[in-house]
Amino acid sequence: MLNNYLTEGPVTIKDISVSLERMSDKQGAGGHSVFLGQVRADVINGKRVKAIQYSAYETLVKAEADKIVNEIFSEFSDAQSVDIIHSTGTVNIGELSLFVLVSAGHRQHAIEACAKTVEMIKERLPVWKREIFEDDSHIWRQNH
Repeated sequence: MLNNYLTEGPVTIKDISVSLERMSDKQGAGGHSVFLGQVRADVINGKRVKAIQYSAYETLVKAEADKIVNEIFSEFSDAQSVDIIHSTGTVNIGELSLFVLVSAGHRQHAIEACAKTVEMIKERLPVWKREIFEDDSHIWRQNH
């Protein structure tokens, strides 16, 4: 991992396993919610996406992700952990580029907090993506 929140290339099963293993330490948690973001084979202007290349401002990613985690803890009083792993570098279609796991005392808080975390990541994390097409042309996209 590049820092607490970024990994080079796709999010791996090993990355996810490490996070899931830590989850078992949360003995007061009654619910865990997971989001997996996968690169789609979108067609844009008749061209099919084959990969996304992510770039990030690493120092600011850590600072902003820390703020997101703290806001989730403030809003969801029984949230116990928030894990975020976002890819940098090239991620091919079908591979994972984002992993979020939220553990909370109750399932509904885990589900709501996970969804809110994903939305905040998309809105605020300084990560940019360049969609690469099968013909090797590309376009830059903004997160929404």
